[in-house]
Parts: sequence; structure tokens; C-alpha cells
Amino acid sequence: MIRRSVVLGCGGYLPKKIVTNDDLAKLVETSDEWIVKRTGIKARHIAGPDETTSEMALAAARAALADAKIEAKTVDLIVIATTTPDNTFPATAAKVQAKLGLERGFAFDVQAVCSGFVYALAVADNFIRLGQARTALVIGAETFSRLLDWNDRVTCVLFGDGAGALVLGVEEGRGDKSDRGILSTHLHSDGRYYDMLRTEGGPGTTGASGHVQMEGKEVFRHAVVRLAEVVDEALAANDMKPEEIDWLVPHQANQRIIDGTAKKLNMASERVVTTIAEHANTSAASIPLALAVAVKDGRIKRGQIVLLDAMGGGFTWGAALIRW
Repeated sequence: MIRRSVVLGCGGYLPKKIVTNDDLAKLVETSDEWIVKRTGIKARHIAGPDETTSEMALAAARAALADAKIEAKTVDLIVIATTTPDNTFPATAAKVQAKLGLERGFAFDVQAVCSGFVYALAVADNFIRLGQARTALVIGAETFSRLLDWNDRVTCVLFGDGAGALVLGVEEGRGDKSDRGILSTHLHSDGRYYDMLRTEGGPGTTGASGHVQMEGKEVFRHAVVRLAEVVDEALAANDMKPEEIDWLVPHQANQRIIDGTAKKLNMASERVVTTIAEHANTSAASIPLALAVAVKDGRIKRGQIVLLDAMGGGFTWGAALIRW
């Protein structure tokens, strides 16, 4: 028997303010037709002036705890994936820990941009497997709009804000794909492509966070290849065939990338959870937000196989296979 990390609950939070493509067309030279055709995005949620990453993370965490029907005091690990922390330090996770009233356990952030949630999930899973934690909150939270140049029509149309969270617990499993919980996680990075998706500065260079810079065609090309590779890796690691997957829940970066991954798996669009039209790219928050939507509306059910995949700046990429 081995220890498995199992999903006990999930939740999400989106800011109230919605910005449509038509709204953006008033700011930059673009159109709803142009944005939808190239990305699949129709609208995005944008944080208010006083709305912070930690506040959105806290709201998502509370929603996930309520879904799990457990009290915050049982949590002994909080991992937040974010590129937009409240402060350079301390970790945003420490602020969420305090706001949940916790005086025990440990909390920290991870930063892998759009792959961040998969990275955070892998980290929490390993702590649970090793017996160093029993109940974990894994959160993806971003105020990505604050990294955007709203005069750059290439990048400002792509991103939105929000937060999503999973509560993980522990169960004993047999060590094969029949187990409930996280079956495997697979992480990669290649720093040779550091400059293709980045901000133009940071605390250690310019002293400011900077704006997003992206070589869109190269990012798209690498994403299609790397996501296909890591999906194959996850399936092979679990001796599983594509038809055994019930749901694909990908990072919501571009509808064409999502469609490409689904095509490789020979998955009908009805088995792919997509929120990109309404949420845009919320970076580390996109996968847990999509999970929260699909669980709430009843699509994802206990016992089903769920595949997560993501790619982000770095380049970073990864996948996780879960029996819900």
C-alpha cells in the first residue's frame, strides 16, 4: 500500500469586472472577430484597484474548503502558484495562511507562470506522499492584468485575473492506476527559451515588475510539441490509453492549442473542459478555475480520470493524471 493525494474539494473566484473584446477594441486596434479567431477568447475578468492576489486566493481557498466540507484548521500545507504575488516577499501563501486563522503547518509560493498550478500540485503531492503533510491547499491565483501594457494589442487581449484551489487529503492506495487520487505528475523546463515569454524587468534588474513580452508564434509552436510529449509521458507512466481519459482540463491559453492536444488524444470536444472564452488566460489560475467550473456543473465525477496539462514561460511545462 502507498500514500496517495486525493482531491477532497475545489473552488474558484473571479473578479466582478468583466472586460469584453469590444471593450478592448476601444483601447487598441483590434476587434472581437480578430481575437476570437486567433485565441477563442471573448471576455476576461479584471481585478479591481483594491483587489489583490491574496484576497482572490483566500476566496478560492474558502470555496474549496466548503466543497470539501472540512475546516481550515485541518490544513497543514498551503502552496500558491502565482506570478503576481502581493509583495516580492513574504510569500502570498503566508498571508492566506494567516487570513485562514492558521498558526501551524507551512506555506510558500511557487513560480512557473502558466505551468505554476501543475508545479504546485506536484510539490504538494510529494509532501503528502512522503508523510510530511496530510491536508494541503493548492492554489493558483493571479492579478495578471497588472503585468500588461494596455497599449500592446498583442498581449493585452490574452490575459485575465482570478483564482482557483484544490484541497488534497491522503488515502492508502495499491500503487496502480485503479487508485483514487493523483496517479502521477510530470514536470519539465528549458531555460534556453527564457526570453520568448517574459516580463521586461523585475526586482533584481529594473526594480519594477515590467510588462509581458511574448514571441507568440514561437510560444505556440513549442506549446503544441511539448504538451503532446508530456501527455504521452503521463499516459505511458500509468500504462493508460487515451480512451481511458474521461476529461482533459488544459491550461486555458489558446483554443487552437487546446484543440491540438485534444486531436492528438482523439478526444471529442465534449470531453475537454474549456473556459477560455469567458476567463481568457489566467495563468496559474486557469486549470483550477476550469476544474471548479466542471465539478460544480456536474461534469467531473468521482472515479473519473482527469488529465491536466500546461505550458508557460521559462519555458516550463507539465502534466498531472488524477482519478477524481
